[in-house]
This record gives sequence, structure tokens and C-alpha cells, in this order.
Amino acid sequence: MQETGRGKGRQYSGNSGFSVQREMQMSRSQKYDILVNFLKSYGSCAVAFSGGVDSTFLLWAAREALGDSVTALTASAPYMPKEEICEAGRIAETIGVRHAVLEIPLNEEIRFNPDDRCFRCKRQLFSAMKAEADQRGIPSVLDGSNLDDLQDYRPGMKALKELKVPSPLLEQRWRKKEIRKIGREIGLPNWQKAPDACLLSRMPYGHEITLRELDRIEKAENYLRESGFRCVRVRSHGNLARIEVGREERRDFFRETILDDVSRALKALGYVFVALELEGYESGNMNRSLLKSASS
Repeated sequence: MQETGRGKGRQYSGNSGFSVQREMQMSRSQKYDILVNFLKSYGSCAVAFSGGVDSTFLLWAAREALGDSVTALTASAPYMPKEEICEAGRIAETIGVRHAVLEIPLNEEIRFNPDDRCFRCKRQLFSAMKAEADQRGIPSVLDGSNLDDLQDYRPGMKALKELKVPSPLLEQRWRKKEIRKIGREIGLPNWQKAPDACLLSRMPYGHEITLRELDRIEKAENYLRESGFRCVRVRSHGNLARIEVGREERRDFFRETILDDVSRALKALGYVFVALELEGYESGNMNRSLLKSASS
């Protein structure tokens, strides 16, 4: 475990007293003040910190609410992009909170990428974080899920419920659009950051997970970002790389030099075929196969 930076809770009750009607009657700034006051009730806490927009927003609000009584905990597993771990450290330092990185091994339960992978993975990660928090005398580990996360297939939410991990942004009915807007207003360093997820989401369910494959995906996505694409996924189907970029970025692909350079770079990583998803990036794209099976 690595640690950098500076920085009595309660268990998830399932009811924060926050109603839809009350939400409609308040401004966004009032809603943020309510969140900060809500977080004060924890006394001290750790935030499960990926470095993404949601967990950064929650960490920022927790720092404002609890000062030095906040610790950021980041899980570093083989399927987490290395740059994301580094960026989490930089952001935690900018916010001014204590930051610990927990090294998490590949869970053998997810070796063949089962359809409940997210549940097994979250259970492992948050169990490790809760154990770390207990060692430090921190009573609560908070999760940054928001209301929009309920719209996709998210078996990991079950693990959070079983482990009694609170999700204050979900309890307080925050949506991603609001988080970005208020994040910009309060000076969040990454309020514009593109959505991201672990590298396991790039592989089909039932596909064996290997370190070599994870490394190949990470290098392919890094190449595309270095080429100027902001929102990137490389869905890896064996010898086929299926590229997704943000819908507004698709037009940038249709230049011969870009097409040739990307094809060459990804084939050098071992892919035989390189394709572009015509619809562009969509969160949870790999879940389509599950939804189709369920409806048939």
C-alpha cells in the first residue's frame, strides 16, 4: 500500500430524508450545501476514490464538510488503467486530502469475466477498503455512485448494499449533469473528464482475463487518447479491436491518415482486425448481449 497527501460515521440507512419534491424546490447551490451538511454527520470517513468525476466531487464535498478527517482510498488492480491511479494521486493532492493506494490482486472468481463480474469485483475492492478503514479507525467508506448509475446493468450495487457502503450522491439524488455543472462552479479539477470504467468492461462476458490482454487494451486506448480522442473505448474481441469514441468525435476518424495510423498501431499490438463502432461510445456497451439474452 502506498500513501500520499493530507486528511464517527454511520451505516447506510437507505433513507436520507431527501425527497423528490424537496429537490424540485431548491437551487443547485442549495442542494450542494445540503450535501456538505449531510456529510458532516459522518464525523470522519474514507472515500472510495477512482479519480473520476463522481468520486472527485464526493471527495471535494467531504473535504469541505470534514476537513482533515477525510481519507481517499484508491484500489490499484491489474484491470485499472495505470494513468488513472496516477491521476487519482494528483487530484487528491490538489484537493488536500490524505491518499492511500491499495494493491488488489486479480480475483480468481472473475478470471473468465462472468456476467456478475462487477458484483464480485466490488465485493473484493470494498471489503479491502473497509478493512483498511477499520485499521485506520475510520468508521465509514463512502461510494460515489449517482442516480444515473441505476439506469444501466450494475450488479456491483448489490455488493455495496451487502457491505453497507453508503452512496451519498445516490441518496441525495445527484445526477451526472448536475455533478459536472456544480463541479465546474466549485473548481473541480476534472469536471469535464470523460467517463471511464475498469478495463474488464472492454472484454466480452465469458472471455478469459489475462494480464497480456489487459495491457494490450490499455496501450491501444492510450494511443487513441494521445492521438487527440477524448472519450475512448477499445472493446477487445479476441483478434478484433472494436473502437468506440464519443459521438461528436466520430467525424475526426474519417481521414485516411488517421484510419491508417490507428490501424497500424493497433495491429502492432496484436490485433488482426480493427473496426470502428458506427454509433460511437455508449456506456455499458458490452451489456447488450446480456439484455438480448434476457429478452429472448
